[in-house]
Amino acid sequence: MAAVYQALHRRVSSLACRLHSTYVRKMRYLNQLKEDDSLCRQAQTSGTFYLFHNLSPFLQKAGKKYLVPQLSAAETRQILEKLQEAKGWLEKSVLIGCSDEHRPHFALDLGALDKSVIESELQGSFTDLQKALFVVDEKDSPLLASAQSLLRWHDSHQYCSKTGQPTEKNPAGSKRVCHASGVTYYPQMSPVVITLVSDGSRCLLARQPSFPPGMFTALSGFCDMGENVEEAVRREVAEEVGLEVESLRYSASQHWPFPRSSLMIACHALVGAQRAEISMDTRELEEARWFGLEEIVEGLKRAPSSSKQGDGSFLPWFPPKQAIAHQLIREWLQQQTAQTA
Repeated sequence: MAAVYQALHRRVSSLACRLHSTYVRKMRYLNQLKEDDSLCRQAQTSGTFYLFHNLSPFLQKAGKKYLVPQLSAAETRQILEKLQEAKGWLEKSVLIGCSDEHRPHFALDLGALDKSVIESELQGSFTDLQKALFVVDEKDSPLLASAQSLLRWHDSHQYCSKTGQPTEKNPAGSKRVCHASGVTYYPQMSPVVITLVSDGSRCLLARQPSFPPGMFTALSGFCDMGENVEEAVRREVAEEVGLEVESLRYSASQHWPFPRSSLMIACHALVGAQRAEISMDTRELEEARWFGLEEIVEGLKRAPSSSKQGDGSFLPWFPPKQAIAHQLIREWLQQQTAQTA
């Protein structure tokens, strides 16, 4: 009987923990805001706002750091009133998250307004997102990426693809509805596989012509319609470097706002060492080559600013730690170090 009571007590305690979990309560609150329009409108008056201008986030510099200011609804309204643009601005915002204390966060794009006035008023600047992601605090990067992706999606889905009629955004920005056809549109991401190929003792990194000088990274490509992740990895590796994947394993995933909101699915792929000769697709890549352990160690230490040599050439450097490609390279390095220890 005592054993039964103890088991029941554990189940009740576990259920209570789940119900009182900060994360669970937070996610349920966000879901309420997405589904209940009146509740979301009420939350907009007490929430905080992240400002964008033509999809570039507003940042403030504090010494060597860059901060992402969170403006209250009153502060945001005050700025817009000075620009005589206060009417209807709440309806243009989108919900992007909330604090553990259930203070909702919204993003608002002010692309139609004079950004110099806003920058002067708030003592900061609107910064290209690709740069902003690598200079702000790590906790702010995902929020900015999500905000820009959602704002971009709304900007490009203002009309129904079936009827051509205008679509209407709900207050949270979690969907758009065409009232003429009854079709509801939801924000979507494109799945992209990013793969670090290894032959056991080396890893393969490549660069495209559009990359900054000297930067090498893992192979990546969009999943084709109907493909699963394994098929997409094998196809991309075969297409880009002419190698056949023998085995692969999943590592992690990351939302990436470029080019138009992608879900990066990171994998490690193994190819046979006896058939590891690269046959590069020159339409996609500028260079692809194998890197040994020591080269990876040195490349991870190297910053873009220190890669340029006296003769104008560039030593290899790799994506910063905010990018999932960096994580793949680090994982490969740890595995190799463990094997040689």
